[in-house]
Amino acid sequence: MENVKVAIWGFGAMGSGMARMLLTKKGVDIVGVCDRNAARVDKSMFEVLGVERADRPEVIINSDIDKVLGGQKVDICLIATDSFTKKAFPRLKQALEHKVNVISTAEEMAYPQAQNPELAAELDKIAKENGVSILGTGINPGLIMDLLVVCLTGCMTDVEHIEAKRVNSLSPFGPAVMEEQGVGITVDEFNKGVADGSLAGHVGFAESIRMIGDAIGWEVEKFEQQMKPIVTSVDRKSPYGFAAAGNVAGVNMTGQGYVDGEVKIDMIHPQQIEPEMEGTHTGDYITIKGTPEVNMSIKPEVQGGLGTIAMCVNMIPHVINAAPGLKTMIDLPVPRAIMGDMRKLINK
Repeated sequence: MENVKVAIWGFGAMGSGMARMLLTKKGVDIVGVCDRNAARVDKSMFEVLGVERADRPEVIINSDIDKVLGGQKVDICLIATDSFTKKAFPRLKQALEHKVNVISTAEEMAYPQAQNPELAAELDKIAKENGVSILGTGINPGLIMDLLVVCLTGCMTDVEHIEAKRVNSLSPFGPAVMEEQGVGITVDEFNKGVADGSLAGHVGFAESIRMIGDAIGWEVEKFEQQMKPIVTSVDRKSPYGFAAAGNVAGVNMTGQGYVDGEVKIDMIHPQQIEPEMEGTHTGDYITIKGTPEVNMSIKPEVQGGLGTIAMCVNMIPHVINAAPGLKTMIDLPVPRAIMGDMRKLINK
């Protein structure tokens, strides 16, 4: 059986991280990379990664995805370019129309029917017409504050209330995330950014809440979320961010899902650079009230960047094996690490 053939679209922190992980796995080849950053285009993938090519075929980074996907057999394309379904849609459509399976890191793609039902239906239609599958996943949304919650309810006879809390560090992330979270700006600038929608904060609460509700049979009738600045009292510096004392070091996101007029799902997600500098320790916590009550704690947090990279790579066999169409994490087998030959996990 031939090796699983993977293309990567977007070669920033996430895309290049997926490449590094794939290069350590058996039964899989990276056959193409697309990126529009002039500093990477026309360079060897191995040179950009700083790893030895050895006896592997050369992969030259190309700015044209049609050339990457159109001139060779590709089983799946990992797309690490966007956060929002509307912005990602043209790229997702383009890849699907090459009859290539897709995994997207776009947060809203974890459950696009939550806020973009028309686009979700269109992606499902395009995927089915082309005989392939598409999944959005990552560490969060995709696992920690939604799929893991759903799994934990499996041991319960009754669920009354769900709280998912993720306290994490933004320090490993790049400039785009710093800008989305408002790291380094003043409180006034933060408040203006919230008011005009230019600050994204965490993307995915609506998707996580709807995924949980649909999975366990709660009809979520209303969703709300709030953004508040986390103001630092000391200067904080991360590899790609800086917040002077008195400015914003991150954002405290909260969200609620209403069922039958009551808040049944609470999301709490403070995220900031260098949280330990002011005594905040990271962690992931799930509390489910009901019978029996479930309390889960992971300390420190599951690292977001590595977790997203691993989720995308580890879901490759499940997406290839899936029936054509749009899939979510509650449609597919549970994620697990791939420690053997990836080809052995492919059914087709």
